[in-house]
Amino acid sequence: MFDIGLPELLLVSVVALLVVGPDRLPESIRTLSLWLGRFRRSFANIKQEIENEIGADEIRAQIYNESILEDIAKSKETLEEVRTELTGAVAEVDGSVNDLKAEATLNFQKQQPTEPDDEKSRNSSG
Repeated sequence: MFDIGLPELLLVSVVALLVVGPDRLPESIRTLSLWLGRFRRSFANIKQEIENEIGADEIRAQIYNESILEDIAKSKETLEEVRTELTGAVAEVDGSVNDLKAEATLNFQKQQPTEPDDEKSRNSSG
């Protein structure tokens, strides 16, 4: 929090020992600890009151819900694009199938033996 290392802590301890004296140092440390504890509790209470007044939890939940709705909208757009692409692909396949059917029908008709008109008339008369 204060970014105090061991050398700084030792320096502060030595200065406190020289300024306050060895007799009053433990009492001074206790008093300082009590004041720091009160300050922390007061700060925590103030922070809690501000969060309650602002409704930070509700705002966080609303932001979270909005982000989920945005994700759903993006997914819906992606699915719509895929559906459009698949519809186009199905139409292409249907066209190809119809073309193949027509070609197969033509090939089948070409392979059927055809009788000349003279032979038909002979077969029917006799």
